[in-house]
Amino acid sequence: MGDQNMQVREMSRDAANLAEFIGQCLEKFHDKPAYHCLGQTLTFAEIDQQSRHLAQWLQHECGLEAGDRIAIQLPNITQYPIAAYAALRAGLVVVNTNPLYTPREMQHQFSDSGAKALVILADFIDKFDEIKSATQIEHVVVTGPADLLGKAVSAPDGYHGFVDAVTLGADCAELVESTATREDIAVLQYTGGTTGVAKGASLTHANLLANTDQMLQRIMQRGNEGEEIFVCPLPLYHIYAFTVNMLTFFGMGSMNVLIPNPRDIDGFVKMIAPFRFTGIAGLNTLFVGLCRHPEFKQLDFSSLKMTFSGGTALTSSAAELWHQVTGCPVTEGWGLSETSPVICLNEFGREEIGTVGPVLENTEVQVWDEQGNALTQGESGELVVRGPQVMRGYWNRPEETAKVMHNGFFRTGDVGMIQDNGNIRIVDRLKDMIIVSGFNVYPNEVEDVLCRHPQVIEAAVIGVPSEQTGEAVCAHLVVDGEIDQQALIEFCRTQLTAYKVPKQIVIQSELPKSTVGKILRRELRTEPA
Repeated sequence: MGDQNMQVREMSRDAANLAEFIGQCLEKFHDKPAYHCLGQTLTFAEIDQQSRHLAQWLQHECGLEAGDRIAIQLPNITQYPIAAYAALRAGLVVVNTNPLYTPREMQHQFSDSGAKALVILADFIDKFDEIKSATQIEHVVVTGPADLLGKAVSAPDGYHGFVDAVTLGADCAELVESTATREDIAVLQYTGGTTGVAKGASLTHANLLANTDQMLQRIMQRGNEGEEIFVCPLPLYHIYAFTVNMLTFFGMGSMNVLIPNPRDIDGFVKMIAPFRFTGIAGLNTLFVGLCRHPEFKQLDFSSLKMTFSGGTALTSSAAELWHQVTGCPVTEGWGLSETSPVICLNEFGREEIGTVGPVLENTEVQVWDEQGNALTQGESGELVVRGPQVMRGYWNRPEETAKVMHNGFFRTGDVGMIQDNGNIRIVDRLKDMIIVSGFNVYPNEVEDVLCRHPQVIEAAVIGVPSEQTGEAVCAHLVVDGEIDQQALIEFCRTQLTAYKVPKQIVIQSELPKSTVGKILRRELRTEPA
């Protein structure tokens, strides 16, 4: 397999852009299964045909031009990779969007990115209708989970059905192949960065192709071309699954088994039971939830050889339980939206729990003090990274970019150390970001919503430990009079995705502040809730 594996890496290295890489993969593995979801398997050839037709429709019916942005707001269904590949093949920029966003969050992302088109689940059309007039979106493609199973959804007036768009695209003029260069932007991946305002990390074709090649180098030490069946419960709108599943494993000719709702453990187990899957990615809560499910324990794990963890710190208890039940060790990595995303990954057979492993090839990580001076090995400080996977910058935000980019290094905001064996250990976070089940929550955004409530005078949001989600959002408030906490939480639910809504509320007479009046969240972390 060595020569074949090298050929896959050469494709990622030599491709002019992602469209060319995707096209080569679709042709190379045309007869192999590419995606399985909801009982249906599509081959690479079928993905090729549908994505090509959709790309032709976007170009010739919608008049979208190279560099235009298209938002994709879908759960893990096969329409996601079809839409993403179509967009890239048409020369468009993909704007990955969480399908659980509230109208307020949708409006910010769509307006900030300047998206002209949207692919959205039918269930969320009402949310989009609320904010449509405040966006530049001209073309909306509506789909449903059963669209590809012969039960196409009916698109509202003025919108287009996914199946109709693909069908009409087949009769359009031929696809105008993308002429994007490696330095052009391919994906806008929204993240809070160092502040609570969601910003689009501008990931170029070069960034994503480089990280794909870096991951291929590491993964192909264990996996082989055309042989892997990888379970994908992590959302494709996250850059982790986007790069690892839709580019890296796809580039190896693997079949991705998409899990639309990983919270439904019963359904999850039923979906993967027919397969002798070789790989899976997840988080603590998912690993523990599966291992406690009696039917999961009865599955055949004889082919499982890769289990990846990322997005939140892997606990030793979750890793040990997974290994005990499946016989497969968990391989933890680390990355950020701004780094396409992977920076580090433990090496197979040499996993060290509590570390995120060594850096990927062609990647440099240093540890800096507060003044930006490099520290010696074994000292803790801010981790900074330089490599071909590091973003160009934040979309239309040069000042925010300047805050995080210094001498070619990206300041991650994470505190860590480099061990003598080269493995990196994440110690803490400089940022006040809270991670709930692997999802990033930015206190500034939650505080802003809380302070819109007429009775809330001041708000400070911190993360507190949670057995269920790793961390939970805790809001410390100064309020006017007596406040109905349940009503306040319901208020937040209208403005925030569920995982951002405070799970704890602490009412205080005042909040700790600095001499200039800045609320000191760090002091709240030392106080009992």
